[in-house]
Amino acid sequence: MSNLILLNTALSLPSPDVEGLLQGRIIIALPRTFIHPGRSFALYPSENSTNVLPNEQYYKSNFLTGTQKAITQISSETVWIQSWGKCELCQILNNSESLKALSQLNIWTTKGLQEILLQRKHIFLAYLRVYLLSQPIEIPVNPQSQFIGLPEPLKVSIDLPVLNDRTFAQRKHQLEKLEPPLHHELEELQSAIASLTISQPAAKQLDDDIKVFLGWSSDKLIKQTDPDLAWINDIAALGDRSIELEEKKSNYQAGTDFENIARQSLEFLGFKVENAYKGGAGGLDLFCSKPYPIVCECKAGRLIPSGTVEELIKLGGMHLGADQFLDSAKLVIGPGNPSTDILKAAQKWKVSIINAMTLQRLIELKAKYPGAINLVELKQYLESGQIDYKIGEYIDKAEREIKLRSHIIQLVKNYLENSGIKSAGVEALHGAYFGSHPPQPIKTAEMHEILIELSSPLTGYLGRIKGSDWNSDRFYFLRDLPIN
Repeated sequence: MSNLILLNTALSLPSPDVEGLLQGRIIIALPRTFIHPGRSFALYPSENSTNVLPNEQYYKSNFLTGTQKAITQISSETVWIQSWGKCELCQILNNSESLKALSQLNIWTTKGLQEILLQRKHIFLAYLRVYLLSQPIEIPVNPQSQFIGLPEPLKVSIDLPVLNDRTFAQRKHQLEKLEPPLHHELEELQSAIASLTISQPAAKQLDDDIKVFLGWSSDKLIKQTDPDLAWINDIAALGDRSIELEEKKSNYQAGTDFENIARQSLEFLGFKVENAYKGGAGGLDLFCSKPYPIVCECKAGRLIPSGTVEELIKLGGMHLGADQFLDSAKLVIGPGNPSTDILKAAQKWKVSIINAMTLQRLIELKAKYPGAINLVELKQYLESGQIDYKIGEYIDKAEREIKLRSHIIQLVKNYLENSGIKSAGVEALHGAYFGSHPPQPIKTAEMHEILIELSSPLTGYLGRIKGSDWNSDRFYFLRDLPIN
């Protein structure tokens, strides 16, 4: 399967906007005309702007501070193109009430957005999935129009996304709903240290970490160290995109591809998937028998078709029998937001609905920390209706528990190094814990339980010298548990 796409045109945008897209600071452009979703083009940074305000009033100061050098690197004769984009959605905004919320999530000031609305009477919001070029290209300056013909067709690939699927989907949802930014203080901190990143390696590391946390970058999220697990990156793509349009596949083949990767995902999580109920006409898509029965329907495309829940109920009851089916968890994995009818049916029949990205998040956690997912505990989160947020709560809980254990391991290591002793007891470590900026408060007995867990031969992060009772156990450091 080829990932190459041929581009003939470039979209001309103000150079600060292109820089913001390259950095992952924004995922939208403000074109002068409507852009049809699905259209792809190179991103041309232009010095020319129709905006009458100076950049200092049009863009936020915390954006300009760290990007001024990159923004001004345009010669009078040629332009360097470093990226290309695909329009995922184009909205029209023509009311001033939303401008403040829009500004909070982007690089433009409210005043700058008001000026655009005053000039154009409406604002086009083009959601762009941006990819880097493997090699930047230099083309002559062409200030004539919004879309510029390239001197020769440009072959590009989807191998270098600025943001991964998960991060882009989260940012897109936040923008569509105009939800307020969650970490305004961190944005201010990032802008404050931006000027130090060139000369201070520690500042550069902190800058990178903040950008990943804020969703402006996904460098650390998309690295996959094990090539045998590369398939994980395809889960959301196979479930959520319109493969029959993008890869000329039939609806049947697109559905089969997603069903296969969903099967692989559930098996990877630890479910036993039974082949006897394999999908196809009249068959169940997936039936897992252990550690508890779960019936699953997989749908690829743009939306979950109407009647999907009823189809699951009919086929499940036919193949499993009434008693076994009623005792089974029921799950639909599909794209988009379910319709009201689907949600109503899901509540009636106690069916859980998640999208492919949520499944991918579970698999990513499992791949990174093989023991992180407890399927029996996960069952408690399989409520009726759309439950992406519930699975998100479970993933967040698991990540907090891992972060706590990583912190305790580092605490033991540092405590022993600083005190010059070979092992330490629970009371001493618990006392040191509260002076170590802990992620959460814990009691002495809770800490002992975690220390026992981390010193198990199956984990091997700490060693344990067993005492006469739990309070006299002593622990020593063996290896780190990195969480980045």
